[in-house]
Amino acid sequence: MKEFKYIIRDPEGIHARPAGLLVKKANEYTSTVTLSVNGKEADAKRIFAVMGLGAKKDMELSVKIEGEDEEVAAQSIKSFLEENL
Repeated sequence: MKEFKYIIRDPEGIHARPAGLLVKKANEYTSTVTLSVNGKEADAKRIFAVMGLGAKKDMELSVKIEGEDEEVAAQSIKSFLEENL
């Protein structure tokens, strides 16, 4: 299992456009990708779950990745977050 934390920098938090892109990115991998913010958890492969987190600017996002391709998935998702959120 790979795990990392990321502080959301986007002034609008995780809104529709980056949430959709994040779901698309997570679905590129077979590993399970779980996001959590303020005690709420979401499957990163489901758009409504990601949007339901209500993640805002300066909140800490925890990302947990578990599966066959977790190493590559973790690096890719971390890069995505740094570039888009």
